[in-house]
Amino acid sequence: QVQLVESGGGSVQPGGSLRLSCVASGDISNIYSMGWYRQVPGAVREVIAIIQSDGTPSYEDSVKGRFTISRDTAKNAMFLQMDNLKPEDTAAYTCNAAVRTEKGHKYYWGQGLQVAVSS
Repeated sequence: QVQLVESGGGSVQPGGSLRLSCVASGDISNIYSMGWYRQVPGAVREVIAIIQSDGTPSYEDSVKGRFTISRDTAKNAMFLQMDNLKPEDTAAYTCNAAVRTEKGHKYYWGQGLQVAVSS
């Protein structure tokens, strides 16, 4: 089992910044990637940033150049630095960990936190 605890959400004006954190605990040795997803009411959850175990990041097009995913392996933590936030970034953000298992893989999710961007 892997537990994920997020922090850092909140409200900000357009153009502002927020930094989300996700700390993993439990059986973390088989985590091969971690990422951030977001969801707005009535829409499907979308992946916005992934970081592989070797540190390789990838981003959804709408956040490229504005969001930066990173990790601190010593603290079992992952971060999402969100700059130049836009109203359309308003959503519930959730941390994800993909774990290798004997039968394939399994996904774990954090509890989610809200990000609101408005003037």
